[in-house]
Order: sequence, then structure tokens, then C-alpha cells
Amino acid sequence: MPKFEPVIGLEIHIQLKTESKMFCSSPNQTENVPPNTNICEVCTGQPGSLPVPNQEAIEKAILAGLALNCKIPEYSKFDRKNYFYPDLPKGYQISQFDNPLCGAGEVALKIDGGERKIRITRAHLEEDAGKLLHPAGASYSLVDLNRAGVPLLEIVTEPDFTSPAEARIFLQQLRTLARYLNVSDADMEKGHLRCDANISMRPEGDKKLPNYKVEIKNMNSFKAVEEALAFEIKRQTEALSHKEPLKVETRGWSDAKRVTVSQRVKEGSDDYRYFPEPDLPVLHLTRELVDSLKRRMPELPQAKAGRFLKEFSLPEKIIWQLVEDRGLSEYFEGIVSELLEWCSVEGITDQKIITDHIKEAANWCVGIFTELTNAHGLAASQTKITAENFAELMKMIIKSEVSKTAAKQVFTEMFETGEDPSNIVEARGLKQLSDNSSIEAAVDKVIAGNPKVVEDYKSGKKQAMGFLVGKIMGETKGQANPQVVNEMLLKKLS
Repeated sequence: MPKFEPVIGLEIHIQLKTESKMFCSSPNQTENVPPNTNICEVCTGQPGSLPVPNQEAIEKAILAGLALNCKIPEYSKFDRKNYFYPDLPKGYQISQFDNPLCGAGEVALKIDGGERKIRITRAHLEEDAGKLLHPAGASYSLVDLNRAGVPLLEIVTEPDFTSPAEARIFLQQLRTLARYLNVSDADMEKGHLRCDANISMRPEGDKKLPNYKVEIKNMNSFKAVEEALAFEIKRQTEALSHKEPLKVETRGWSDAKRVTVSQRVKEGSDDYRYFPEPDLPVLHLTRELVDSLKRRMPELPQAKAGRFLKEFSLPEKIIWQLVEDRGLSEYFEGIVSELLEWCSVEGITDQKIITDHIKEAANWCVGIFTELTNAHGLAASQTKITAENFAELMKMIIKSEVSKTAAKQVFTEMFETGEDPSNIVEARGLKQLSDNSSIEAAVDKVIAGNPKVVEDYKSGKKQAMGFLVGKIMGETKGQANPQVVNEMLLKKLS
């Protein structure tokens, strides 16, 4: 039986985060507002109304294009894409056809510890359509035009993906990129990031593109994209193995049934009868504009990840947990700055010790700190814990002034109150005992009071050690330094 491999390309719509819509002054706000609230004569297609391009949307689209290494042409124009649908008031959509805002580009896809290039065909601006509502049990549909005219950046890739996992990872990296640039919230579940996938199968090792492709729509999560593509690979492979013809069509993904279903024959560009938008002038994208946008470009995720690896020697998994959220990565760098300053004051110059301190802070950032921010729906910058106080707690752990167990209790209270960690430790009596005489007294008392457990340990039952350590920690109200306890207990038992 012949083997087949998938050929996958993506068409991605990113809803741009602007104050107003693409061609009018209506607010770009579609969530938590009554239907048909943020509309005007332009986005509802009233006779005689004229569109005006949104400069903020154009600049954000170019910024995204630059991050995707797209060529930015000197001139670009808008076109009319003609089709009829109940939520498209004008009977056409203002989009871009042969002169997109962003031309060919290329980005690196990080996967399985390696990297390969994904080619970008184009990225262009267009306006969104409205939304149809289908009340349960009703024989009619309703139209909400709040979304009509919302600015969208459509990114089209070449068919460079070879697996559903690659497509998912690319979309996740694109979401991170959009958030770094602040061009979109890129929330797939809220429709800010939407993806249509084109997939076909060809004989394994063949380099020619197949003579058909299937488009999959209605995928509203990264998991859905991966599952829909996996389903299509299986469906198409079975059909080809039995020499059944596969047609060019559009299929929808059913989340409930976990299958794709045929919707219609896929349209071609001729079906849309594109022609230049007569109500909008050609855009002249000057070098001054493009250069000014390049200067606005932040450090991008992959560059930051590379720097974190070089400067902090962190594990790659932790690096990407930090880098995925721009706010968290910047917050972490504030903590590192405080720790480095403290190391300098303390005369700590051993790079391994410094790196270990930074790793400890990173673990707390992606651990308990992220758990708390997620649970409360807060960004890192919105919390009450300052980078200075975060670093202070790390110093207290490093200096054995507080145990890690007690530090978690302190951290939770810091998150709730914003209080200085040293004040919380003092007020709650959580300062760790490192005084040998006090610990030794507790060790002696526990050994004397548990002769049977001591004998068990000496006869080879090593788990008895844990029991004795627990008793000592209880005797000192959890304040004894566990390392000192273990060392002292071992010495006395041997």
C-alpha cells in the first residue's frame, strides 16, 4: 500500500486591536455590548457613505508584517471582494488582492528542539463581516453588525507544514508574536485569532503539489486545528488508498462529533470578481513610515529566548514559559536586576552561584506566581508583589532566613497584601532557625523520645529518618533549617 504525506497551508485572520473600525469611526468593540450597538452608516453599508482608512490599523499591520520578515511595498491598494451573505451589508468586502500591504516573508518555526523556515505568501488588510445568530428552535436568523468593519490582518502561508502539530505550534507562536507587538489580543476562543487550514495528501517523498486541496473552517482552538487536520489526514489517506477521487471543497470542523463535514465547493478568486476599491486612494508607504515602525519594534520572542539562554543559562522549557508572556518576561528581568545588584553588594562573583539564584527566581515565576496570576486573572504587572519584594524573598531563601515551605506561605500573603516579605516573616514568626544549639536541643529531645524509631533506622529502615526529621520540624514549629536538621541527625544516629 502506498504511503502518503500531508501538505498543509494556513490562512490566518488576526483581529487588530484599534480604537475604531477599519473604515469608519465606530468603536472596535464587539464583546459585552448589545447587538448592533457599535455601528454607523459606513459599516452598515448605507447609500452615499464613504470609507476612510484607519491609520492605526495600517501601522499595526505593517508592524506585524515586519516581524514576519515580509517585504513592505512602496504602494498598496484596497480592492472589492464581491460575494453575498446576510451579514455583509454592502454585498462586498473591502480587502486587498494583487497589491497587499505585506508581501512575501519567512519565519522560523521552533519544534522538537530544532528550527525550520515557514514561508509567508502575503499579509493583507481587510474588514470583517457581521455575525449571524441562530436562536434555538427558531425558523429565522438574526444579524449582529457590531463586528462588521472590524480590521483584520489576513496572513497566508505557503504549504510548508508537514504535520498537525507543526500547524498548532506555528499558531501558538504567532499568538505570542501578536501580543508582543500589541497588535492584537489574539485570543482564539474569542475569535481574535481565526484559522482556516488547507490540506491535501501526496505520495511520500513526492515534491509536486497535489492537484486538489481541502479547506477546513470553524476551528476555534489550537486543539481543534490539530484534531481537524489529523482527521483529514486519515480521511484523505483512506480515500486515496482505495483510489477514490478527492474534490476541491470547503469542510467545517464539528467539535461535538470530532469530524469534518462537507459545506460547499471551494471558491476561487474569479468567483469574487475583485476590482480596485474606487472610494479609496492608493496607499503610499514611505521609507520614513516603515523605518519609524521598525524603531517601534520590541525585542521579539525568539530573540528574547536566545538572550535568556545565553545570559541566564535557563532550561529551554522555563525560558519559553517566561517568554510566551511579554509582561511576565519583563517582570522576571526586573527581579533578575534586583538579584544581580544584591550579588554585587554581597561580593558574590561566582557565576554558577549567580545562575543558581536566577534559576530559583525563574522557577518561582513560572510556578506559584503564574498559578496565582492565572487564578486571579491578573497580568504580572497588575499584581501587588513588586519585583523588589519578589527578589527580597529570594534572598531570604538563599540566606536560609526562611524555609521554602514557609516562603510559599509568605509569597501567598505578599500576593494578597503587597506587604514586604521581611515584615510578614517577622509578624508570623516564620524566620528559619539556623542556630545550632536550639536545633541540637530539639534533635536530642526527639531521639530520646523515639527509641523504637531510632532502632528501626539503625537496623536499616531508612524511612525512619523521615519520621524523625518530621518530628524535629514539628518541635521547632517548622522553623529549623532542614539541611542543618538532616546533617545533625545523621551525625548523632551514626
